[in-house]
Amino acid sequence: MKQIPFYSTRLEEGFWAEKQKTSRNVTVDAVYDRFEETHRFEAMKCDREQHEREGWKPHIFWDSDAAKWIEGAAFTLEYEKNEELENKIDRLVDMMCNSQLEDGYYNAYFNVYETDKRFTVRDNHELYCLGHLIEAAIAYYHATKKDKLLHMVERYVDFVIKTFVCEKSAGFVTPGHEEIELALVKLYRLTGKEKYLELSKFFIDNRGNNDFDIAGHRDWMTAHYPQDHLPVREQTTAEGHSVRAMYLYMAMADLALECKDEALFNACDKIFHNVAEKRMYITGGIGSSHIGEAFTVDYDLKNEEAYTETCATLALSLFCQRMSRIKPLGLYGDIAELAMYNGSISGVSIKGDEFFYENPLTIDLADHDKNHATQSKERYPITQRVKVFDCSCCPPNILRYINSIGDFLYTEDDDTLFVHHYMNSSTEFENKKISQQTNYPSCGKVKLTVMGDYKKIAVRVPSWCKNFDASAPYDIKDGYAYFDMAEIITFDFNIAPRFVVSAPGVHENAGKTALMLGPVVYCVEGVDNEGDIFGLSVNKATSFDLKQDGYFGLPVITVEGCALIDNGNLYSDMDSVKYQERKIKFIPYYGMENRGETDMLVWVPLKV
Repeated sequence: MKQIPFYSTRLEEGFWAEKQKTSRNVTVDAVYDRFEETHRFEAMKCDREQHEREGWKPHIFWDSDAAKWIEGAAFTLEYEKNEELENKIDRLVDMMCNSQLEDGYYNAYFNVYETDKRFTVRDNHELYCLGHLIEAAIAYYHATKKDKLLHMVERYVDFVIKTFVCEKSAGFVTPGHEEIELALVKLYRLTGKEKYLELSKFFIDNRGNNDFDIAGHRDWMTAHYPQDHLPVREQTTAEGHSVRAMYLYMAMADLALECKDEALFNACDKIFHNVAEKRMYITGGIGSSHIGEAFTVDYDLKNEEAYTETCATLALSLFCQRMSRIKPLGLYGDIAELAMYNGSISGVSIKGDEFFYENPLTIDLADHDKNHATQSKERYPITQRVKVFDCSCCPPNILRYINSIGDFLYTEDDDTLFVHHYMNSSTEFENKKISQQTNYPSCGKVKLTVMGDYKKIAVRVPSWCKNFDASAPYDIKDGYAYFDMAEIITFDFNIAPRFVVSAPGVHENAGKTALMLGPVVYCVEGVDNEGDIFGLSVNKATSFDLKQDGYFGLPVITVEGCALIDNGNLYSDMDSVKYQERKIKFIPYYGMENRGETDMLVWVPLKV
C-alpha cells in the first residue's frame, strides 16, 4: 500500500492547521534559540579548542538534537520558502560536512573526545545519531533539492557497512538505541540503493540473536531494555525503553512492508495488541516507569508517577501509521488517533515554546513537597513545561511531528483510497485531488471530495463512534466503511461526550471514570474548580454542557457532579458523609498545566 505524503497536503483552517501555524511561527525558532544557547549547534564544528576556551563540552547525542531540528525545519519549508531558515540549516550542514572524517565517520563528541572508543560501546548512541542525520538529510533534500548533507550521510553509511558487515570490526553487532534501522529504509526508498535496505535488515535480523553485551550498557540494564531478549520475529510483548522499542517496531513494520515479511508483520501485530490492550494509557502514553523510561508489566498504569515520554507517544502513533500501510485495520488508526490528540501534543505548550518530557495523568501538588523529615524527595514528573531539557529530544520531535501530521491522512492501493484520519485539508498528487471539509474533532461531520481513478473509498469509522451516518451505502470491514467511488461523500461520526472506564486490572483506576469527546481525553484542573479537586466525583447519568473555547481550540465541558464535604474528622462513618452538588469543568488533556501550576486529574471518582 502506498502512503500519500504530507507535502501533497495543505491543512486549512482547523485544529491541526492552527497547531502547524504555531509550530512554524513559534516552535521552530524557540527550539533553535535554546539549542543555540546550549551550544548544541556550535558543537557540530567539532572544535575542541573552542570547547575548552568557552568552558563547555558536547554530549554524545547532541547530533540527534541538531538533526531533528533540521528535519522539523525542513518540513516547514515544504509549506513556504524561508531564506533565513535555510541559511541556518546550511550553516549547520557546513559544520557537519567540514568536520566529517576521511573514512566517513562523524559524531560531534567522538570526533573530538574518546576517539579510540568509536563503535566500541553499544549504548553510545552513534548509530542513533546517524539515523536522525539520515532523516534530516532526506527531509532537507526533498524540501530544497540541496544534497550536501545527503552525500555526507551516504558516505557515513558506507563506513558503517564496512565496519559492521564487511569487517565486523565494531565492538557490538546492533545499535543500543534503535533509529538507524527505520532511517535506512527511508534512504532506500529515496535512492533505490539496495545496500541501505540490506543494512537495515542486518540490524533487525541480528537483534536478539547475539549475546547481550552488558559491558556496553549501564549496570542496571537487562536484555529486555534494548529489546534484545528474543529475536524480533519471536517477540510478542512491548519491552524495555519505550522509545527504543517503538523505533524498533517502526523499522520492523517498514521492512515487513518492503520485504513482504509475514513473520515480521505478525510479530508487530502481536506487540501492537499487547500495547493497545494492556500497556497503554488512555492518552496513548506508553512507558510507565521512569526507571529506564520503560514498559513494565500488563496493567501497570499508575497516573501520578506516569512517565509517558512525549517521544514515545509520538513514536507509537507512527508505528500505528506504518501498520495501517500494511493492513487497513481500524484499531491501528484508533490508537494512532489517541496518541495524536492527547499524549503527543500535551508535550508542547499552547503557545508552542515550552515542553513536557513526561506527561502524567495526575498532578497532586501536595505530593511534591510532603516529606519534610528528610532531604530526599520522592520522584514525580515536573508540573510546568520548560523551554529546554538536558536531554532535549522531545522539543524537535514535536516540531517535526506536527509539521508532517498530514502523513497520517491517506494511503492507497490499486483501486481503493483509504481515509485514516480527519483534518480540514486539500491534497493534490499524481493528477488526483482530495479534500476534507470538517471541524473534526469538535464535530464529527466530514465532507469528502475525491477526484481520481479509484473504485472504492474506505473511511475509518472510529471505534468510539456509536452512530455513523453517511450519504451513500457502505459495507463495514475491519473498522472501515467501504463506499463505491463517488466524487462527494458526506458522513458524520456524531461526536458526543462519554465516560470511559478502565479494565479491572488497572487497579489505580478502580471506581473512577475519564471523560472523552471523540478521540480527545479531558481532565480536571484546580484552576477551574474551586476547592480540592480530589474530593470531586461525577455521576454517569450527568448532562454535558459544551462551550467552544478559543484558547484550547476545542470545547470545554461542564458536568454536574459533587464534592465531598470536609466535616473536620480524619475518618467518618458512611452515614455521616455529605456531598455538595458542584459543576465540574473539564478541559482537553493536552491543554493541562498551561495556566500556572495547578492540581490535575484525568480519572475522576464515579458516584453511582
